[in-house]
Amino acid sequence: MVEEMEVKGQRYFKGGQKKGQKRPAQDGTKRRRLDGTSVSYFRRVSERLNEGFTEEEEKALFVENVLSEVKGQAVLVSTDMTGSVALERLLSLASPAQVAGVLAELGGETGSEFRDVSCDQCGGHVMESALRQAHRWNEDDSEVTQEDQEHCGMLEAEVKRVCGVVRESLVEFLKDPYGSHVLRTLVQVLSGSLSSDTAAQTGKKQKKPKAEVLDFEIPVSFWWELKHLSERLMDNINVCVTSSSASAALQTLLTVCHRKRPLLCRKLIKGIMGYLTSLSSAPGVSPLLVFLKDPSCSHLMQTVFSFSQKAVLRDVYRKHLRTQLMPLALHPIANYTIQSLITASARFRVFLKIFDELMEGFEAILAAGHMGVVVLMVESCVHWEEKQNELLQRLLQAFHCSEPASLQVSCLPLFLSLLAYEVYYSTGTAEGDGLTQRRLAVSYHGSRLVQALAGFKDRSVLMNSLHGLGSADLLTLGTDRSGSHALQKLLTAASDKGRGKILRKLEELFVPLACSSCGSRLLEAAWNSATVSQRQSIAEKLVPSESQLRSDQFARHIWAKFGLTNFMKRRADWQEVQTGESKKRKMFSDILQ
Repeated sequence: MVEEMEVKGQRYFKGGQKKGQKRPAQDGTKRRRLDGTSVSYFRRVSERLNEGFTEEEEKALFVENVLSEVKGQAVLVSTDMTGSVALERLLSLASPAQVAGVLAELGGETGSEFRDVSCDQCGGHVMESALRQAHRWNEDDSEVTQEDQEHCGMLEAEVKRVCGVVRESLVEFLKDPYGSHVLRTLVQVLSGSLSSDTAAQTGKKQKKPKAEVLDFEIPVSFWWELKHLSERLMDNINVCVTSSSASAALQTLLTVCHRKRPLLCRKLIKGIMGYLTSLSSAPGVSPLLVFLKDPSCSHLMQTVFSFSQKAVLRDVYRKHLRTQLMPLALHPIANYTIQSLITASARFRVFLKIFDELMEGFEAILAAGHMGVVVLMVESCVHWEEKQNELLQRLLQAFHCSEPASLQVSCLPLFLSLLAYEVYYSTGTAEGDGLTQRRLAVSYHGSRLVQALAGFKDRSVLMNSLHGLGSADLLTLGTDRSGSHALQKLLTAASDKGRGKILRKLEELFVPLACSSCGSRLLEAAWNSATVSQRQSIAEKLVPSESQLRSDQFARHIWAKFGLTNFMKRRADWQEVQTGESKKRKMFSDILQ
């Protein structure tokens, strides 16, 4: 009965295949399952792993005992929903020799079974966990013994065996949703650049696993394996540009090569662009335009543009995208590739040509709601001062607050909410008398737009508009998840004199800001960039609300960070500390400049 329930649970496991659609065994026989007793055992293993271990010896003994139960049935355990979860987490605690032993059994005598396990919805996760253990090879180099080196050599040999199977059955790995993930992990391992997975490393579930990249030393043989695997991928480039899972694998290869093997990355980009541009298309139409609009290949093109050199970007624009940028920017899919092109070319002169062409249909891009294109144009103009005023004026015109000049003071709430003047300020009569202002509502792209504009050399229009905001709008802006970032950028980008004017306008809002999750972060950023006299003004406004601040979950950190207890009782000491911090900040600022 237990076994029947477990099979049923696997059948409807989220992300799995439905009844009647399960992958059949390779030899046509009925797929074997773990018995109910084994399923219960591995469920208890997972529960024990959740509890953690206090001593290394206890952990090592537990891992050894469980792996002894796995021995002889590793494939069955790996392809079982309950068993695979336990084994996946257990491998992160196992030694390199133990991981190599599990891989050896999973691959069989010839290694051919690696493919079946990797392309299984449960087995693929076990394979990934086993491969990821490569990052632990060079931990504590000073304490590595001859035996440890031999164990690492065993794991190295198994990883190379996996590489051989992947190369032989590459197309199947590329097209399979689970096998593709194993291939991506393998590529990262061979490059020595692994996406950090806290849960996989510690054997504990984490609420927010870190998305960092972990670099580690690799054997020389892995470099050759990566080279051969990349050659096989390029031999099957036709699959990579048409399959979403295969495209993701190639993107992973480009990403790790960009970090660790830049010459190979350039070679891959050259090969990809050569293949795409060589395909037949309608006379006078670049075949690249088709792929930029394709749901699968467009993601690959974004990655290609992101890692391309100046010469590649220049040739792509001149030979394939000139006069075609506007239709692409308005396309629901291709506009994302144009965003990547803008970002990649931001510091090169080819951006100026891209900018001029997109400015011809600037209002159309805004009307289409493709704010990602607009925001990246603004961010890129930070590097091109001669284009900043032109772009700002087009924005003012697009939001209908350009003429007369008195309307420009209302531009900030319009940019933040992405609403035209007539919409944000509803008119009461046909002549325009009796304006009714909406409540400020900050959008994500509106915040990013203002943050980018804050990087322009001339920020007078934005600052004048900021000073025109009322207290209610300023409090909404400062406590909003997106708006607080915009206000923070305006504060930190201003001069000391300009920052002082903004802080004086915010004086009555310091306490409610400090009691907000977003506002407290904004206030801390303002404090870090403020002068000593400005910090004193902030402290004087906060101190009278001591009881409220010290009892609030967010404001109590502000109280401690700003040293407000010292400010109240030992003003001279507080002044000396703040002066020292100000000098240090100025010194480091001068060094960075």
